[in-house]
Amino acid sequence: MTTPQRLATIGDLARRTQAAGFSGLLFTETGRTAYLNAAVASQAAPGLELSTGVAVAFPRSPFVTAATAWELQEATGGKFRLGLGTQVRTHVVRRYGMEFERPGPRLRDYVRAVKACFTAFRTGKLDHRGEFYELDFISPQWSAGPIDAADPKVDVAAVNPWMLRMAGEVADGVHVHPLGEPGYLARHVVPNVAEGAAKSGRSASDIALIVPVMTIVGDSDEERHKERELARVSMSFYGSTPNYAFIWDEAGFEGTTADHRRPHRDVRDRVDVGRPGRRADRQVRRNRNAHRAVQRARRSGALRAIRRRRATHRSPMTLRRCRAGMATA
Repeated sequence: MTTPQRLATIGDLARRTQAAGFSGLLFTETGRTAYLNAAVASQAAPGLELSTGVAVAFPRSPFVTAATAWELQEATGGKFRLGLGTQVRTHVVRRYGMEFERPGPRLRDYVRAVKACFTAFRTGKLDHRGEFYELDFISPQWSAGPIDAADPKVDVAAVNPWMLRMAGEVADGVHVHPLGEPGYLARHVVPNVAEGAAKSGRSASDIALIVPVMTIVGDSDEERHKERELARVSMSFYGSTPNYAFIWDEAGFEGTTADHRRPHRDVRDRVDVGRPGRRADRQVRRNRNAHRAVQRARRSGALRAIRRRRATHRSPMTLRRCRAGMATA
């Protein structure tokens, strides 16, 4: 599992991965696209199993995604899996400029639309009429055409019970979140995926469970320390995200997300047990300093000091605006 890299370097990574005895590569999607990395890897190291894990669905139309996956399936000789996810509202709306209303049902319709496109590439007939997407036109000129491989498997990222059931119903696999500790898998993933599979007349064994694991590997203390810090930063981010709060709570770290997001609560105890990492450390110091400033200002009645302190935690532009406002008050 790797983040996409510069196209000039990904071929060498694919060859080294294959030479080391690994069967495949899974590409996440951050600042660079997962699909282009997979395309380069397919040509540099034939035989590798490749997957997007996951690509962001909504910024691309189902047809564009289906056509891209279709070509990658052909390029890999049938060894490509299409992994899709919703991302979060801020990214989809503010970075991609797309709609994000009802992301779960939208992704369900998206997966069905992608699979309808796969069928259309073989038959020449496109007919998908869903709640969010209607696709009913294709011609030989605009079709990728049949390939000598099965349709790509379509996997989706799922965290909460509804999404897990949806994945079991319409997808071929589930990308489990890296926070998926054994208790979460037993309580939520396995039973909900099985329930969704049964709804579509399938067995739970028909659905692949793709479970990433955070590891700390290194040949020296220095290398292991670096890897540990990277893991801590990831855990910190996940610990501050409301969608994942119930995983922390049920794993025995109740209140981790609420404490991490509460502006004037000292969360040092949770930092010490290794949950939030360096990013959390900075947030803790910032929250503590802001809290102390507010208390001092309240005792002295210096309301302007409160404004200044809060402004320093925003931006120089905000600070200038605060000062200008106080000057005219």
